[in-house]
This record gives sequence, C-alpha cells and structure tokens, in this order.
Amino acid sequence: MTDTALRELADDPSSRKRFFKMIGGAGAVSAFGVVLAACGDDDKKDSGSSSSGSTDTGGDAKADNASDLKIVNYALTLEYLENEFYKQVLESGMVKDAKVGELAKSIQENEQEHVDALTATAKKLGGTPAAKPKTKFEGVISKGPKVILETAADVENLGAAAYLGQAGLIKSKEVLAAALAIHTVEARHAAALNMLVGRGFQANKGQGSVPDGAFAKPMDMDAVLKAVAPFIAS
Repeated sequence: MTDTALRELADDPSSRKRFFKMIGGAGAVSAFGVVLAACGDDDKKDSGSSSSGSTDTGGDAKADNASDLKIVNYALTLEYLENEFYKQVLESGMVKDAKVGELAKSIQENEQEHVDALTATAKKLGGTPAAKPKTKFEGVISKGPKVILETAADVENLGAAAYLGQAGLIKSKEVLAAALAIHTVEARHAAALNMLVGRGFQANKGQGSVPDGAFAKPMDMDAVLKAVAPFIAS
C-alpha cells in the first residue's frame, strides 16, 4: 500500500461499498462523510509512507504496518487513560447521582472494550501493544462531581477529535474501520457528557447538546498528547 485507506476508499466505489458493509452499513456512510469533510482532500503522505516511485512493496507493507501501529498504540494510550479515569471515579464514591453513576459505568465498560480491541489490533499488526501508563486523576476526583463531569466531557471530546485527527493517515482499511467505529462511540459519550455539564445546551429550550459547527474538528497527535499530559504520572 502506498496511500492512505481513506483516499483509497474515496477513489474506489467498490472498495468503499465493502468497507461500509464491514463496519455497519448506512451508519458508516454518514461517519465516513464526516471524516472526509473534516480531514479534507489532502493527498500528502505521512512519515510512515513509502517514498514516491518505490517498487519495494514488501518495504511499503512494513512501513504501513509501522505507521498504523503507532496510531493504534497512541489510541490505546488514550483508551487506557479514559478507562482508568472512570474506574477511579466509580471507586471513589464521589458520584452520588445513580443515573450519572450508571452512565459512568456504561462508558467505562465501553472504554475497556476499546482497550481490548486496540490491544488485539496492535498484536495483529505484528507489534507490541503500548504499556498502560501510570495516571494521576486524584486532583480532579477530589474536587467533586462538577469537576469530574467537566473533565469527563473534556476527555471524551478529546478522544473523538483524536481519532478523527488520525483517520486520514491510516493505511489499513481494517484499522480505519476500527478507528471509525470507536470514534462514533467517543462522540456519543462526549454528547451525553456535554449535555450533563451544560455545554452546547440551547438556553431555556432543553434541546440537548448542540454540535460546535457542522463538522467535527480533528486534533493532531502532538496537541492531544499535550492535553492529556497532566493526567499521566511521570
């Protein structure tokens, strides 16, 4: 492979049809359109791509796997953080509202499934899954439910933006399918938490969480890692 999965799918209708079937049909079509709109029509290759004109397909495959593995392990690190955050929140007993507690438990279970899926994907790519980082959420949790919910919303919005930021760089259609499937769940988590903390809520109308513009906004790896740095123990 010498190009990204996103570009191949955009240019090949038959490949795109099989891809949508693989990740769930009609809902995937909408998600794919959002990703294309957010990522734009950029044909630049990432640093893991092979050089122009190379005929060494074995080298291309190794470079593509290495590039995708880096993205998978980056996503896995974020999922570790999210999963650990909700586990510590639930164990702390700081959340007294039963419905909020149920939501936190449901999200934590989703994040654990994401960890499991990304771990398996890293191994399938022939690599070693990222190690679980040591975390430091005590300062957030000790401040009580309001700060906990605001931080949860921050983290989930960050997670959705992180997946979107990498979609245009992924080489494998299977890895892209996994990333899009997780991205949409992270976005739903973000929407639920945004509504709880009053972000994007239409004043006095009770109409729920309102997106910040027509298209989701991606974030690059450096920006996301900088944002989560305060939660990782050195």
